[in-house]
Amino acid sequence: MTRELARLDACAQAELVRSGEATPVELVDAAIARVEKLNPTLNAVITPLFEKARLQATSSLLAEGPFRGVPFLLKDLTCHSAGDPYHLGMRFLKERGWTEAHDTHLAARFRAAGLVSLGKTNCPELGPMVTTEPVAYGPSCNPWNPDHSTGGSSGGSAAAVASGMVPVAHANDGGGSIRIPASECGLVGLKPSRGRTSLGPDLGDSWAGLVAEHVVSRSLRDSAALLDAVSGPMPGDPYVAPPPMRPFAEEVGRDPGALRVGVVASTGRRDIELHPDCVEAVRGTAALLESLGHQVEESSPEALDDPETGQWMAKVVVAWIAQDLDYWSERTGVRIQQEDVEPLTWELACRGGEIGAVEYIQAVLKLQAFSRRMAAWWEGGFDLMISPTIPEPPPPLGSFPNTKDNPLEGFFNSARFVVFTAPFNITGQPAISLPLHWSEGGLPIGVQLVAAYGREDLLLQVASQLEQSRPWNDRRPPIHA
Repeated sequence: MTRELARLDACAQAELVRSGEATPVELVDAAIARVEKLNPTLNAVITPLFEKARLQATSSLLAEGPFRGVPFLLKDLTCHSAGDPYHLGMRFLKERGWTEAHDTHLAARFRAAGLVSLGKTNCPELGPMVTTEPVAYGPSCNPWNPDHSTGGSSGGSAAAVASGMVPVAHANDGGGSIRIPASECGLVGLKPSRGRTSLGPDLGDSWAGLVAEHVVSRSLRDSAALLDAVSGPMPGDPYVAPPPMRPFAEEVGRDPGALRVGVVASTGRRDIELHPDCVEAVRGTAALLESLGHQVEESSPEALDDPETGQWMAKVVVAWIAQDLDYWSERTGVRIQQEDVEPLTWELACRGGEIGAVEYIQAVLKLQAFSRRMAAWWEGGFDLMISPTIPEPPPPLGSFPNTKDNPLEGFFNSARFVVFTAPFNITGQPAISLPLHWSEGGLPIGVQLVAAYGREDLLLQVASQLEQSRPWNDRRPPIHA
């Protein structure tokens, strides 16, 4: 039973508890053993909370939710849990042993669903990078090849799920940070619509609405059922996504009918070249969709290739990084200095501090105008867009250097990795990365599907067709429980 648990998704493990075939503490103990075995190699879990998890699993107060007793992990960024360490990838907070006194709304929803958190997962400092290699905790390694990146910023969560430590883990996404790690680790990564999950009570939004929260998983049904468990606003949220027509879990396996699908197999930008494996992944998926009865053609929103959009997005992000340092200086009572953070973080914060109110508002308005231009393509008759999730296979660790001599080298290098993902953080549309292709070297390559705002139902229906036609559940990385 213990070895088989590593192969079961969260829905299957929850069913074992409901049927009496396993107890919550048995699931938790088995998962802890897997973490202890694999984490020294992968460095996915940075803060073990094993005894707290065991107490929760044996407590009469364990929630009777749909995932009762299922082991889980929280990413150490944005979503925090009461009484637990919270460091956001920052050595500054790690050295001070910082903890948070309360749950975020999402953490409380995870707990109410019955999930048992075993600890916190690794992330880059404050989350702006497409790899997970913080100075505070060191790099997370890809279970498909430990010399390669897991992606970022939810790289620790992705490594933990891909290796079988836990069936599902929390993740969030401000420019691709759910979908990029999902692509690089061979997982399902659904970024929900803006306002589908709440950032409260601490935040109304983050990065001017770019950030969304959910999970990385191995199965579509896990992502759908967990979205049912955690979606919905809390009072005071600035955005509220339209309510679904039915539970998201019921969309898995539902016939979407014949849809019009636009295919993107190039960027339209001379500075970004797509790897042949990524092109092959998209074209193969397009052919599969056509065989399933959908109308498929090469088309994408014209705005997608606008090179200035990334510059406006960067202004928003660096302004928030500057705010983050001020916020944590105030909360800790210690003014953060250059030596307290990584070179990239300091450089971004310095640039962000130079952005005035008028310039920041202009950047937000430019991004909103971009969203209108993008939406016109869907209003023009298309149902879905498919593209590569990222333009190349998982890169080697160290591909995004962060040094005092050239602190922005890795940040600029990462810009090409978000060319397909970040636009939909700007628009707030739901997007999902699916593990539909592997390179000749055995590295996973995701394909991204995007629907109109609020249409997670359509994404789940079509993704379910792809999951059934080209199943990935039996694929396991070389480093696996």
